[in-house]
Amino acid sequence: MNEPHLSDSIFGGGSDPSDPSAARPKGESAPSHDPVRLPEAPPASRKAAREREAAREREQTGSRRAARAERTRAPRTYDEVKPRRRKPWLPLLMAFVLVFGGGAVAYKTLGLHMPSLGGGSEGGGDFAGEGSGVAKIVVRRGDTGSDIGATLEQAGVVKSGRTFARAFAAEHDAAGLQPGTYTLRKQMSSASALSLMLDPKSHVGDGVTVPEGLWAQEVYARLSKGTGVPLADYAKVDPKQLGLPAAAGGQVEGYLFPSTYEFPDKATATDQLRTMVTEFKRRTASLNIPAGQEQRVMTIASVVQAESKLGEDGPKVARVIENRLRPNPATNGRLQMDSTVHYMLRKRGTVTTTDKQRQSTSPYNTYVHPGLPPAPVDSPGLEAIQAALQPTPGNWLYFVTVNLSTGETRFAATLPEHNKNVAVFQAWCKANPGKC
Repeated sequence: MNEPHLSDSIFGGGSDPSDPSAARPKGESAPSHDPVRLPEAPPASRKAAREREAAREREQTGSRRAARAERTRAPRTYDEVKPRRRKPWLPLLMAFVLVFGGGAVAYKTLGLHMPSLGGGSEGGGDFAGEGSGVAKIVVRRGDTGSDIGATLEQAGVVKSGRTFARAFAAEHDAAGLQPGTYTLRKQMSSASALSLMLDPKSHVGDGVTVPEGLWAQEVYARLSKGTGVPLADYAKVDPKQLGLPAAAGGQVEGYLFPSTYEFPDKATATDQLRTMVTEFKRRTASLNIPAGQEQRVMTIASVVQAESKLGEDGPKVARVIENRLRPNPATNGRLQMDSTVHYMLRKRGTVTTTDKQRQSTSPYNTYVHPGLPPAPVDSPGLEAIQAALQPTPGNWLYFVTVNLSTGETRFAATLPEHNKNVAVFQAWCKANPGKC
């Protein structure tokens, strides 16, 4: 016998299109040619059949689900079965990018300044113009560009200490900024503030200026007058407490760097001299003076400082010194520099020496003793030190300043040529009595 047709097969529901009964209206009798006609079941039997059919359908549906579940449990690699971790922050990040990026475009389009995420001036920014009003700030020894920028920002001079620090780093002359008190203005651009600080007129206070070329005793006198420390205290200072280079041999001459200093009110003579030696080290660190050669370099630099007005003449004088130190019959290794004799005598006021003075047996008398004097003969500045390190190439053995007013100096490789230059100098001295 044929089984009754199920309204929903296990293959997905719907009537079988090959079953003629599927096209018959409900309740219509089967055609007479059907081989067997099933008798119509009584109501109770129909209800039981429907329940059996529903149960069978539930059972078959469960089987299909179980089969699908079984297929999904087929063996896979670790990468296939490891759970995918959700990134709960990803939607937030995308939203932030859209909002912040859109805001940045708007700010840029409108030409507005966009503050940093942290707020405040730490992110940068700058005032415009040269400011107004008055503001005084103090630069302390050892302050970096960032330190100075922070001081200026706190005083309301610049908008951002970081912006000032960048301007400071980009300005070559900023390295020479001296400690002390500066008179500036409120709300200045960083460039304007730095430019004003580099103007000596803005530097106020009771600083002590030590020029190039002074002897140590002259440095002491200036320091004593400027700070009120007794002059005798400087002669009592222990050189071992000053941090001098080992090559200096415990001698301060030549290492008291010329500059303007503002010392604390209670700074002792030792404190002041130590500060000057520290400044020497700081200012010459980039020159790369060969280790152990400080004394030789500083001695040559001190003679260059004393014998020239520098400029292009400084390196040429340094070359004359180097050439005269070499063995040659014209000089026998003697420098024959009046400046070393002046140092020996501790006498200022003239550029020449007498025959008697040049006969002294002092080791500083370079007319008698070959080679360099035993130590520097003054405090040379940075330019003279650079000249000593990089002499101009040349074969000169002589030089003479023929005009003391203009500083015109002539160089010669031979003695006859030099004598002609000396005659020019003597003529100038004759025309300017008391100046030679």
